[in-house]
Amino acid sequence: MFSGAYTALMTPFTDGHEVDYGALEKLAEFQIAGGISGILAVGTTGESPTLSWQEHNEVIRVVAEKCKGKCQTIAGTGSNNTRETLESTEHAVHVGADAALLVDPYYNGPSSLEIRREYVAPVAEKYPQIQIIPYVIPGRTGAQLLPEDLAILDKQFSNVNMVKEATGNLDNMKRTRECCGPAFTILSGDDDKTFTMMTDPAIKASGAISVASNIAPKAVQDMTTLANEGNVAEAEKLMLALKPLFGIVTVKTQEETPHGTVGCRARNPLGAKTLMAILGMPGGPCRRPLGKMTKKGVEVVLEAGRTVWKTNPEILQPVADFFGVDVEARLFDESILPQLAYEAY
Repeated sequence: MFSGAYTALMTPFTDGHEVDYGALEKLAEFQIAGGISGILAVGTTGESPTLSWQEHNEVIRVVAEKCKGKCQTIAGTGSNNTRETLESTEHAVHVGADAALLVDPYYNGPSSLEIRREYVAPVAEKYPQIQIIPYVIPGRTGAQLLPEDLAILDKQFSNVNMVKEATGNLDNMKRTRECCGPAFTILSGDDDKTFTMMTDPAIKASGAISVASNIAPKAVQDMTTLANEGNVAEAEKLMLALKPLFGIVTVKTQEETPHGTVGCRARNPLGAKTLMAILGMPGGPCRRPLGKMTKKGVEVVLEAGRTVWKTNPEILQPVADFFGVDVEARLFDESILPQLAYEAY
């Protein structure tokens, strides 16, 4: 049974952009202390595109060992190469992960039929002992496993009975519920849509794989628990309190260049990782080609953090308690900010 909040864990790096395994353990411990349902190791938020497969597998091993007996572990084993996905999933099984997350194959863009037959089905068939979670996010992959093919997989394999839904399309989510039936598990892949997905009876998601829970695991877990219990009013209060954090998963700004104004979009995990650095959490920088935010982008992130602290400080208090930092002082310490932004566009 998968329900509640699952943190798409950041992969922390040193200043030299090497994986910081000590910090990784600390971040996992913070999640467990916050009562999270589970941790996803090496998802997109964990910067999977820039990790070698050796690093990829080691991060999964470390997280699986930390979570054993405490919460569930989901291993990000997806690729645009089925052979690689089979090998990574074998490793996830070996280290004791509870589930494997298979993102739709990116760039080579197979059809939904091919995703089902040539990608998800071979993995599900070879490794029946682990839950397989298709991850549908066409905005990043340029491909999409459709609800109709999900329903076929659900009937074919006892270990394919859930999806991470990040299409942003409520009609697609409703179609998934229609095709797959009431027992099928839908997990939100978009923090800002989790409440709607969980409270809409035509979707009825049971939880989320969250970015914001890197910073606020207890609050996101409580929101999903309340929604699952049918306490919509209290869940909505928490959703509104968390909304500023949900808003920095992607940060869009307008920037001036010598040739005119351009739009700049800082995509996940840059915004949330920047806030973690401001708060004093051990996330480190992003790995290239992700880099830094613009000054305007950092200001957006900073305002989100300050708003949450002013209106609902209990959401960020666990960060202060666990990491031994003065959250308020750091949020208002301007000397921290220059190192987090490019000096000019």
